[in-house]
Amino acid sequence: MLTDVRIRELSNKKGVKKIAVENFLYTVSANRNIQSALLNLEMDSKMYKWNSATVNAIRTGIKEYFAE
Repeated sequence: MLTDVRIRELSNKKGVKKIAVENFLYTVSANRNIQSALLNLEMDSKMYKWNSATVNAIRTGIKEYFAE
């Protein structure tokens, strides 16, 4: 389950771009499925040049959200 607390935990990890993680994960429900969310993550990460820590935090949140 992806809660507000969990999103804050992921966004506060070392090296993570906090605003990117929060913005992406607070709107992850707009994706129909995990594949769509991961594709959006891939496109956004290239466009905004997110580092691997940020991408990994978002990917973790996506997986937790769709595991519900």
